[in-house]
Amino acid sequence: MNRITRLAAGAAGAVALLSAPVPALAAAPEAATVTTCGWSGLQAGLSTRVCADVTGDGVVLYGQIGLAGPPSPGTSWPPAPKELITRLSADVVGIGPLGAATGRAVFTVSTVRVDGISTTAPCGSVVHASFAVEGRLWGPAPVTVDVPVSC
Repeated sequence: MNRITRLAAGAAGAVALLSAPVPALAAAPEAATVTTCGWSGLQAGLSTRVCADVTGDGVVLYGQIGLAGPPSPGTSWPPAPKELITRLSADVVGIGPLGAATGRAVFTVSTVRVDGISTTAPCGSVVHASFAVEGRLWGPAPVTVDVPVSC
C-alpha cells in the first residue's frame, strides 16, 4: 500500500469514528416533586390554605388566597380589593424552626399565591407549616399542613 492510499484510509477511518453516534450518558433520575396542601380555611369571604412542594430534601412552602365561593345575591361585582397581611411559618417537628415570612397582599378576584419559605429539611422528618391572613377588621385564622420529607 502506498503512502497516499494509507493517508486516505486513515482519513476515512477518522471520519467514520467522528461521525459515529456517541452513546448518551445515563442521566440521574430527577426526584419527583410531591405537592401537599392542607385543608382550606374560610374567613371574611376568603378561602386560605397552605401548601408544600417537596423534592428530595428541598421544601418550598407557600400560601394561597382565593374566593370562598360565589358572591351572595345583591353583592357588587367585582368585590373591592382587600389589603391583607400574610404570615407563613414552618418548623421541623421535634427539631426546630425552618423560617417565617410576613408580607402584604392585595386580593381582588383571582387566587393569589404567597411565596415565603424555601429550605431543606432532614430526610425522614415532618415539616409543619402554618399560614394566616388578616384584614383591617378581622384577625388571623391560621391553616396548617404537615408533610413528610422522604428523600
